[in-house]
Amino acid sequence: MWFKNLKIYRLSSPWTLVGDQLEETLARHAYQAGNNLEMQSLGWVPPRENGGLAHVVNGQILLSLRAEKKLLPGTVVNQVAKARAQEIEEQQGYKPGRKQMKEIKERVTDELLPRAFSVYRDTRVWIDPQNHWLVIDAAASAKADEVIGLLAKCVDPFPLENLYVAQSPASAMTGWLAEDEAPSNFSIDQDTELRSSGESGAAIRYVKHSIDADDVRRHIQSGKQCTRLAMTWADRISFVLTEGLDVKRVSPLDVLKEGNEGVAANDDEKFDSDMMLMTGELAKMMAELVDALGGEKKI
Repeated sequence: MWFKNLKIYRLSSPWTLVGDQLEETLARHAYQAGNNLEMQSLGWVPPRENGGLAHVVNGQILLSLRAEKKLLPGTVVNQVAKARAQEIEEQQGYKPGRKQMKEIKERVTDELLPRAFSVYRDTRVWIDPQNHWLVIDAAASAKADEVIGLLAKCVDPFPLENLYVAQSPASAMTGWLAEDEAPSNFSIDQDTELRSSGESGAAIRYVKHSIDADDVRRHIQSGKQCTRLAMTWADRISFVLTEGLDVKRVSPLDVLKEGNEGVAANDDEKFDSDMMLMTGELAKMMAELVDALGGEKKI
């Protein structure tokens, strides 16, 4: 249930799309299985089995975007197209030109697509109307862009803006390491990366290794900045903060897991209980993280 990565955005105006209206809006761009003529297709699917396209618990909204991609290697297309071109050459007495070869490849692609294997990927989205967050569980910007692009087609105008903070994450993380002191309610863990801003791009990484404060200060004095830092919030959630304000490797600690055990009677209740816990804890963590970075900066 827990998101592993957080791409964090702000809702620039109140989110008013709820209930049947939200469900109907998403249904216009629902995932359609069996579309054999597209290399890639996107659409909304129920985030919970046998549920609606939007799952709502305690006012928090969970969505899921499915991406289907056909596996059709270019070498296969070229091989079949080459054989077709030889047949055409025998019929017309000369080799197909560039334009004709392009048309042959397009026809071959259309013929092979229905038989191509598909791979599927689901990307989850959490909308918090109360605290004005929109969070995408994606490590790569391209996956987040897919979500934002389809949401923008569903919701017009789409009230979304990037999250800006007063102090850059790189500057803040470098300061925390230099002072050997984490911000209030956070602690620094054993993974970090320091990178030079010069052309060399030299980097030092600590991986599951105690961070030596004096050693880190020497690297900072030589011009390196912290670009990734493993942290824990309130002894409840561990994560890695990046220079781009992405939150990666999110993991609830045992104190949270143990506190949520045995409160649900079945899988549906367990899903809702986990969702309530995740959204409640992450909303508080993100608010405190923004404060630790000097607060929000309005552009």
